[in-house]
Amino acid sequence: MSESAPARVFLVVVDETPEHRIAVRYAARRAAHTGGRLAMLYVIEPTELQHFLAIEELARAERREAAEELLQGLCEEIAPIAGAMPIVFIREGRRRDELLALINEEPTISVLVLAAGTGAEGPGPLVSFLAGKAAARLRIPIALVPGGLTLDQVDALS
Repeated sequence: MSESAPARVFLVVVDETPEHRIAVRYAARRAAHTGGRLAMLYVIEPTELQHFLAIEELARAERREAAEELLQGLCEEIAPIAGAMPIVFIREGRRRDELLALINEEPTISVLVLAAGTGAEGPGPLVSFLAGKAAARLRIPIALVPGGLTLDQVDALS
C-alpha cells in the first residue's frame, strides 16, 4: 500500500446476535492482514414507547449505555487481533437506514462485513435487505460470513 493511500476500513454491524462476533473476528483479521482498520457500528433502534417521552428517554439512555459497554468489551478483545483500536460508531434510528447513511458519509469505509444468521428465520433482516434491491445503492462490496463458523474456521479463512 502506498504512503498516500488511505487504509481500507472493514465495517461490521454489531448487535445482540451471536453471529456478529464471527463478523467482527473475520473483519479484524482481514484488516490486520491487509494493513486496514476495523470499524464497528451499533445502532440504537427506536422503541414503541415514543408517546411516553420520559420513559423513552430513560430507555434510550439505558440502551446507549449497554451499547457502549458491548463495544468497549469488543474493542478490548479484538484490538490485538485487528492490530489497532477499532473505530466505533453509535447511531440512533433504523439499523439499515443508519448503516447506509454511514457508508455514504464515511469515504474510508471500503468493505461491509456481515455474518448470516443461522436460525430458521433466515440470514437476518439486514442481510436480507442488503441482498435485495439495496445492494445497488451501495458503493462498497459486502463480505458475507456464515454465522455458524467456529473461531478457528474464521481464522483459517481470514
